[in-house]
Amino acid sequence: MSQYDKSGNYAPDARSKYRRPRYPFSPRAVILGLILGLAGGLYYAWNIDRRVEFDTEPWQLSEADRSSYIAGITLQYTYDSDLTRAVNRLLLLKLSGDPIQAVADTACKLASSSYVDNSSGQRAVRSMMTFYQLQGRSGCADTLMASSEISTPGIVIEASTPTLRPPATKTPTPEPVAQATIFKTQELVIPTIQPQADFILADVRTFCSAELSGIIEVRVQDYNGSGIPGTSVTVNWDSGSSTFVTGLKPERGTDYADFQMDAGKSYTVQVAGRSNPSQALVAGPCNDANSGRPALISYRATFRPQ
Repeated sequence: MSQYDKSGNYAPDARSKYRRPRYPFSPRAVILGLILGLAGGLYYAWNIDRRVEFDTEPWQLSEADRSSYIAGITLQYTYDSDLTRAVNRLLLLKLSGDPIQAVADTACKLASSSYVDNSSGQRAVRSMMTFYQLQGRSGCADTLMASSEISTPGIVIEASTPTLRPPATKTPTPEPVAQATIFKTQELVIPTIQPQADFILADVRTFCSAELSGIIEVRVQDYNGSGIPGTSVTVNWDSGSSTFVTGLKPERGTDYADFQMDAGKSYTVQVAGRSNPSQALVAGPCNDANSGRPALISYRATFRPQ
């Protein structure tokens, strides 16, 4: 349609804007919304509400975590000598071949690495050796650990002990040119003091969570705050006790272990044979501040060397 009237004057067609194609949505707006939504979701998931994995199966662990898991199994075996339980736990790793020989192979790898540079690592590897040797297996750790035996450390010093001159006789003897005292050198070994191995309860705190209701979370750490896997922990109550080891849940940390309490009961926790019992930890009622649901009081206890 012409935009000029019969007189030749300009007259825009008011209906022209309605003839343009129209879309039910804006492609640009959709793409921008997807980008902003994806970025916002990633930021929320990575920085605000990170997901913590609690139900990892043993066979899903990394190679390093599987080694720690095996160390925890054999350390528990040295305490309770329950072979059936130890083998069943090894089977959960879905190891290829003989699971007991797999323990020997793992001990070999750890013994040839920096894992045995500290006492806790050496103790873990020796527990593996004891486990597979009793079942008639062998591995390179038998040779590596035997060759690394070190006697009690000490300080070697050179001490000078004077040798007395013989008593005078009736027959005079010619005097030596120099009247210097004669010394004989002896080697003395003074043992150094071994580091203190006992633990103390360094910190204990309470919290209330409907998802972690009535849990005693225990962490056993060294002087530097690093986790010590394979440490036996004992929880006692009026009608019994339970002993377990750290490191069996490596997704929570190599120093971590936990125990489920029953409502209304009182418990004490300690590093088995290496610390005094804690104060009474009572599984009393509480309300989760986030969800408002009822729960039992939970505890976080941390042990460190004294």
